[in-house]
Amino acid sequence: MTPTAVQRQALRLGTRASQLALTQSQHVADALTAASGVPVELVHVSTHGDRSQAAISQLGGTGVFVTALRDALRAGDVDLAVHSFKDLPTAPAPGLTIGAVPPREDPRDVLVARNGLTLGELPPGAQVGTGAPRRMAQLRALGLGLSVVPIRGNVDTRMARVAGNGDGPGDLDAVVLARAGLSRLGRLSAATEVLDPIQVLPAPAQGALAVECRTDDTRVRELLALLDDPAARACVAAERAVLTALEAGCSAPVAAYAELAEAEDGTAELYLRASVTALDGSDGVRGSVSGPATDAVELGRALAAELLDRGAASLMASSR
Repeated sequence: MTPTAVQRQALRLGTRASQLALTQSQHVADALTAASGVPVELVHVSTHGDRSQAAISQLGGTGVFVTALRDALRAGDVDLAVHSFKDLPTAPAPGLTIGAVPPREDPRDVLVARNGLTLGELPPGAQVGTGAPRRMAQLRALGLGLSVVPIRGNVDTRMARVAGNGDGPGDLDAVVLARAGLSRLGRLSAATEVLDPIQVLPAPAQGALAVECRTDDTRVRELLALLDDPAARACVAAERAVLTALEAGCSAPVAAYAELAEAEDGTAELYLRASVTALDGSDGVRGSVSGPATDAVELGRALAAELLDRGAASLMASSR
């Protein structure tokens, strides 16, 4: 096989088989082929999180959608894998590296409610479904008298539970979902409100994808560098540094949201907000910090330290 043929040899991309995972993975595959000319084929990998209908917190939270993909990577069954970045454990994976963080979708949450209602228009006692303890905690903390209930399932399954949308039994008044997922699936028109981060702060790394490969695979690392977005990588690094320093996983009621802006000297300035909220919504701490984007991880650690000083550890403990 000639060097040119080796360079153009098709890559095997490991992905979960859910509609959203396939859509995200196909987007990465298409972008990689467009940037490099290398064909990419999708390889379906079944994960524990996909096979179980139990709540994410009961399954163990972080990593339930990740382990099987990483095992396939290490075994050489696939060359790269696409993850929703917020699903990744914060600890490094031996032998693996994040080769690319592509441009990020809007990380905010959205409401899909009956009759086009917004969050403030839902009556007290309205049934609102979500699978994330973070969302449950923040929704309860708003003091709107909503009945927040845990749900599982893919995007369509969750939206089908909203009364009056014509897709299912309709036992809920609304569900809260990630805007990024609806956007990637072409279902954004179903959202009745994009939730302001002042009300509901997003999950760390929400809306971002992580494209992982083997650390020693020089060819794939060089190809993935073509897709990497430094702005998205910096924001995600800051947000996940908060999680790491808090020793929290993706099922903890922790939120973090970083944004970039241009400083007066022309450099990139990072503004980071984070919060920890008791699961019942009775208490919470929230803070913010800003600084050079090159100090993303340090900014995340500093903000986490501030939240810990203000009682974040006891709030997380009470939510377990």
